[in-house]
Amino acid sequence: MNRRSSNIFRRGARAQATQRLADATDNLEHASGLDRTIRVLSNVVRRTLPPGPLKDVLHGVPFGHPAHTPLTDVPIGCWVSSAILDLMPGTARASQALVAAGLAGAVPTVLTGIADWSALHREQQRVGLVHASATATASMLYSASLAARYQGRDGAGKAFGFAGLTVLLGGTYLGGHLAFRQAAGASHADQTSHLVATGWHDLCAADELPDGWPVHRRLGYISLFVLREGDEINVLADRCSHLAGPLHQGRVTSDDNAETCIVCPWHGSTFRVRDGSVVHGPATARQPYFETRVTDGVVQVRPAG
Repeated sequence: MNRRSSNIFRRGARAQATQRLADATDNLEHASGLDRTIRVLSNVVRRTLPPGPLKDVLHGVPFGHPAHTPLTDVPIGCWVSSAILDLMPGTARASQALVAAGLAGAVPTVLTGIADWSALHREQQRVGLVHASATATASMLYSASLAARYQGRDGAGKAFGFAGLTVLLGGTYLGGHLAFRQAAGASHADQTSHLVATGWHDLCAADELPDGWPVHRRLGYISLFVLREGDEINVLADRCSHLAGPLHQGRVTSDDNAETCIVCPWHGSTFRVRDGSVVHGPATARQPYFETRVTDGVVQVRPAG
């Protein structure tokens, strides 16, 4: 085999290995054997972490962004840095400090991840369960690494650390699959600024809207949630920003300031109908909303902002 043929063979082998990894990850989405464990764990999380201010913070509602994703940078950054220092002489103390800092940073990372995982759909939860198992295993290995380092057994500490890093990289790969392939944490609401032309658009006759009852209407490619209360008409994108649940099938309620809200029927995300702002998670992204007016008995809308 000449050099050119050898290079082609190696490239083909790498491509096949990459494809097998992608296929194995895709297969996790359909691993129904995990469902029983998922049901048990989901029930435990729902009982111990009911809807409320604490769960909203863990989801990241006050920040307008999922809290779990940026928090993962702390343990990952510390543990990767520790592995680099372990390859250099005279860095045992600094490496030990980084392992400890990574373990401390893992605590809020785990809590926010559990909160988010409990409100995902089943295919995401299957991948998420394996992702969580890998990161939990990595945390245990780093705990063993810290204990060994503290006892002066630096060789064992390094070995546990590199084993933890190996498992952690597998877990982060699955985390990337969750975030980018399955869009966990991304906004699932229609991006109205890209799909709706500027200016006012006729939507429907005002007198066909029931008072106090949400309805579904379409504007081109966009599904809309429409709620009339007396002379006031509020319009939001209908697909919930959390996981695209149909808001028009949700429950109308009010917040602490007596402002009208809609509760998504899928996972309970709550939005103010006036401006789409998030009242309760798991959604963290504002629901796109529309300005409205009535002209000659016809409701007209345009994207706000």
